[in-house]
Amino acid sequence: MDFILSLFLFSSLSVIILLLYTSRRLSRRRLRLPPGNLGLPFVGETLQLISAYKTENPEPFIDERVTRFGNLFTTHVFGEPTVFSADPETNRFILLNEGKLFECSYPGSISNLLGRHSLLLMKGSLHKRMHSLTMSFANTSIIRDHLLVDIDRLIRLNLKGWNNRVFLMEEAKKITFELAVKQLMSFDPGEWTESLRKEYVLVIEGFFTVPLPIFSTTYRRAIKARSKVAEALGLIVRQRRKESEGGERKNDMLGALLSGDDAFSDEEIVDFLLALLVAGYETTSTIMTLAVKFLTETPLALAQLKEEHDGIRAKKNASEALEWNDYKSMPFTQCVVNETLRIANIISGVFRRAMTDVHIKGYTIPKGWKVFASFRAVHLDHDYFKDARTFNPWRWQNNSGATSPGNVFTPFGGGPRLCPGYELARVELSVFLHHLVTYFSWVPAEEDKLVFFPTTRTQKRYPILVRHRDESQPCKD
Repeated sequence: MDFILSLFLFSSLSVIILLLYTSRRLSRRRLRLPPGNLGLPFVGETLQLISAYKTENPEPFIDERVTRFGNLFTTHVFGEPTVFSADPETNRFILLNEGKLFECSYPGSISNLLGRHSLLLMKGSLHKRMHSLTMSFANTSIIRDHLLVDIDRLIRLNLKGWNNRVFLMEEAKKITFELAVKQLMSFDPGEWTESLRKEYVLVIEGFFTVPLPIFSTTYRRAIKARSKVAEALGLIVRQRRKESEGGERKNDMLGALLSGDDAFSDEEIVDFLLALLVAGYETTSTIMTLAVKFLTETPLALAQLKEEHDGIRAKKNASEALEWNDYKSMPFTQCVVNETLRIANIISGVFRRAMTDVHIKGYTIPKGWKVFASFRAVHLDHDYFKDARTFNPWRWQNNSGATSPGNVFTPFGGGPRLCPGYELARVELSVFLHHLVTYFSWVPAEEDKLVFFPTTRTQKRYPILVRHRDESQPCKD
């Protein structure tokens, strides 16, 4: 009896799988989907995607399918049919049609960690208002007149504490977190910011694990830490709201949120601040680390960078802060920044969902399907960048870097969701490199390599041995 029941269940499952497979084939013929392979029912090609990124190749999953199907292909990952784009024109089309043909779409696990009022998840008029506010608070004049002095001060303060062996990734994260807290809420480093940062580390870990509380203790811990962070930020928001009502206002992002024409709730402000801390903490610190790694492995580039910054430092007293004209006198530094962003942008691309049937390049993307616009696949394409997988900052000295025209360099996205902190990130990275190369020399403490899933990072947090440039011994306090 058990054998007959098992046979019946197996047969039924086989019929269901066959029907799903047949349905997919018929649907593809009717809609003219981009070429590709949907893989097995339910699972799709998710396992192939994850296993591929365990190699040292930055884009193995996309590389293989572009070779077989072209720059626009169909797959099925993370439970949904998805069209991948490694084509710059299609990527630009997706970005510029945000809110018209496509909308942002992220798993519920991301919403749980960031909060439903985060800038990443906002849509429509609310996103437009908050994005505009953020852009206005991180524009060139604000950075030049208000933020640069704290960027310079806090970076120097952190570097003074470096001693002999440091894990560069951890030190960079400490720097960027303190900078973000200062810019958003006017807090200098102290016990409160360090306590908040420790909880934040747990929240960040939740993004890089299986988002199922039943199976992942890391994710459960991240959710709990998220509640603690939200509680701490909520207390600050309530205190500052009382001060604002009494006529006192600080010139930071929180002050702008509390004093603007829009009446934002405490929950909206907390979610907004929490997500901005994530953006400032994780992405910029990773680029700082990778820039140093690439420079270390390219001695000629490091020597030219040192020469540029020694020239700037020679015109100033040792304790004198960098000014805006100093930042604008770093042309080769900007080449290094561009090349680091091109090769190892921490966000390899963006997911969107088609709001209607979308016709592009002779194909149809059905309504409700996911699309993935891959920035990194374009950045690493030899058709657009010569020797694309080689770190070569000199390629940017002609202000282009690309071997063909068109908008192919998109490290900060584009369209209505262009990263509002793109200029701020460049300034922070440039100031960090200035003080690093003028204070220290260094060598890797051990071999470390890049990993690319779920985000770009170094496997061992990039440990280095540092020395003051005017000393022969490892650097001391």
